[in-house]
Amino acid sequence: MKKLAIVLAALPAAAAVQAQSTNVQLYGLVDAGVEVVNHASATGGKVTRLTSGGMNTSRFGLRGSEDLGGGLKAIFQLEGGLFIDEGKSDGNLFGRQANVGLEGGFGRVIAGRSYTTAYDFILPFDPMGYAPAYSWATTGHGTPVNATTGTPVNKYGMTTGASNLVKYQGTFSGVKVGATYAFGEQATGASDGSTVMLGLGYAAGPFSTAATYERTNGLSTATGHDKTTVAQLGVGYALNDTWSLKGAYRYYKKNLAAAAAVDLRGDTWWAGVNYQATPALGLTAAVYRVNVKDVATGPEADPTMFVFRAKYALSKRTDLYAVAAHARAKNDQFVGLTRSGSTEGVTGFSDTQTGAMVGVQHRF
Repeated sequence: MKKLAIVLAALPAAAAVQAQSTNVQLYGLVDAGVEVVNHASATGGKVTRLTSGGMNTSRFGLRGSEDLGGGLKAIFQLEGGLFIDEGKSDGNLFGRQANVGLEGGFGRVIAGRSYTTAYDFILPFDPMGYAPAYSWATTGHGTPVNATTGTPVNKYGMTTGASNLVKYQGTFSGVKVGATYAFGEQATGASDGSTVMLGLGYAAGPFSTAATYERTNGLSTATGHDKTTVAQLGVGYALNDTWSLKGAYRYYKKNLAAAAAVDLRGDTWWAGVNYQATPALGLTAAVYRVNVKDVATGPEADPTMFVFRAKYALSKRTDLYAVAAHARAKNDQFVGLTRSGSTEGVTGFSDTQTGAMVGVQHRF
């Protein structure tokens, strides 16, 4: 009985020690803006709307870690997107992040759903900084069809997130390495529907760079499966404490398995400058360009977009922002400001589109 009493008395202390070794954080970001965009309909109409996620995607999440000793930690993250203008979920409940893994001196390994190595390594070189609106860093403009033929327009983008993945990342003396493998989970073969990525980065003083390689396989058909290859290179340089330059290039090729199909090719590049005018005021100017190199879908659009943004920090967590952009395409093809795949974007119905947005963002 005496021994049992000692054990029972020690339980609260043991629970406290366990609680201290585990850290769980609730976090999120809410971002809303009022936007005006022209050429938003087939009749050339202008739309004014409230949008969720002008500077960053609204989200909420849980992340945590447990100290396992010897420098090893167990980690997890659950994160979902939000459309705060309508109060609804942006996709699945935890469609942005749902993973668990281990972290230590070797780096970090996670399994589940997450952003890919290509996204992690290249997006830091976007002057617009992960903006869902008025940035083509992840994929092309948001116009769904060719204006002449009505056929779908390829977006020449990267794979930003994947389910069923195992991802590794580590940094050693300024050198960052990473890899992603997303299982296709098809009975027709391990390669069907799978994605493999490799990333290499380096940072020293004001200079930083990163390169990635991606191969994504489609599902098997009678003639084989499609194969998408994407290679990217990003470069950044901080001139001083207030000025920094960023840019990147993406090579895209999609080999189509269908008989007589024309492979899809396109190059995307962007460049921009970030200027911290005052401790509170930051200014960004950027240009994005997609050079279409296939003609399978009709005349090439080769769209270009120019963007300017001002951001003012009211506090460490709250910002006001104003952004304006103009996009144009060749050969009377449609062009849209917002990136492809964004359910919050406004489709373009002309060879130009101009938009402006003012908003507020708060992080918690």
